[in-house]
Amino acid sequence: MSHIHDYLGVGFGPSNLALAIATREFAQGARSPDVCFLERKPAFNWHEGMLIDGSTMQISFLKDLATLRNPRSRFTFINYLKEQGRLEDFINIQTFFPTREEYNDYLGWAASQFDDQVHYGQHVQAVEPLLEDGRLTGVEVLSRDADGETRCRRARNLVLGVGGAPQVPAAFEGVRDPRVLHSSQYRGRIETLLADSGRRARVAVVGGGQSAAEIFEDLTHRFPHVDVSMILRGTALKPSDDSPFVNEIFNPSFIDQIFQQSEERRRDLLAEFRNTNYAVVDLELIERIFQMFYLQKLRGDERHRMLTRREVASVEAGEGGLHLALRDLVGNRESALDFDAVVLATGYRRDQHRELLAGLGDHIESFTPDRNYRLKLKDSESCIYLQGCCEISHGLSDTLLSVLAVRSQEILESIFLGRSVVATTRSDQEASLTSAL
Repeated sequence: MSHIHDYLGVGFGPSNLALAIATREFAQGARSPDVCFLERKPAFNWHEGMLIDGSTMQISFLKDLATLRNPRSRFTFINYLKEQGRLEDFINIQTFFPTREEYNDYLGWAASQFDDQVHYGQHVQAVEPLLEDGRLTGVEVLSRDADGETRCRRARNLVLGVGGAPQVPAAFEGVRDPRVLHSSQYRGRIETLLADSGRRARVAVVGGGQSAAEIFEDLTHRFPHVDVSMILRGTALKPSDDSPFVNEIFNPSFIDQIFQQSEERRRDLLAEFRNTNYAVVDLELIERIFQMFYLQKLRGDERHRMLTRREVASVEAGEGGLHLALRDLVGNRESALDFDAVVLATGYRRDQHRELLAGLGDHIESFTPDRNYRLKLKDSESCIYLQGCCEISHGLSDTLLSVLAVRSQEILESIFLGRSVVATTRSDQEASLTSAL
């Protein structure tokens, strides 16, 4: 209990992994920071439920854990390929978008080099204040391991990178049935649910975004005995806008432009560019799904369906399956369908940090972060940073991989150098950490 880390990271997904890398490279030119990470999973894994065969990344491999911060880092995707003996072969593929399977392997390769700093299988239960003469000087983080043992660790600063929690539509709240699963659980559980290959099965996929479309295609290809219905609120699957000018909103340098706007203007910008990331699908995937429906008509075998402009009004679970009442959003009429399994590709919510920080309520002045992703605290020498839950203040890139490398640099400089990012130019930001080494 007497030991105090410089900072403690809750969660060890890509966000805090990028921070761990930046911290190690910072330490090459200064004293070695004392850091610690707590991760709920028993081992590193990234979106394991959506590692669908053949699925590819939607961002360039150059937006990896380090390149935009330090292209010479040994933790770049290019160096990973070199160390794995696949660099020449990858070049011959002629793509900027590796498979998700390979990118997960890259992240795991990087994470394995921090095993001395990461404690896996730790469920964080609470964060309590560490006080000195009434002033907040740090935090105490209580976590429970798989054996039920509770441990308390202290740190001067806290970095939360816990990712998103599955978003569940209102009709499914309170439904505790193994036949209802979120997309984050898809791989691994769907195979068990559909293991009886001798019996036809009916599966509903709820959602109209990239994950829903990928799951729909995977089900139709991998399980010939399954009839699949996609249920979406929209009129059609809509293509994502990944054109070059629009894609600039995901550049780390665009964050300043977003942050400087009024709250109303930021909300307008998020709405304007929503079709880059939410409820949209890669055009090539849309075309493949349309082609599949066309061939069904040609063959007179229209087993799979797309039910548009509908939402699930209610769910009843019984021995014979899941009874879904669907509401037509145009005519406000209801119809009923039965399914053997339902996959909710309905996204994630990003509010878990509020529950984790409940024990610090008296010390938190605002949950709106500053430009450095730091919460405003009362009478404090300690800092709390948020990663992946600052979209409303920092833009659409906040929940994505695009800004990991640069964001880790900005947080690191704030912790150890006391520097603040306030509308600096990109060249200033790139030079700041280098000058400290």
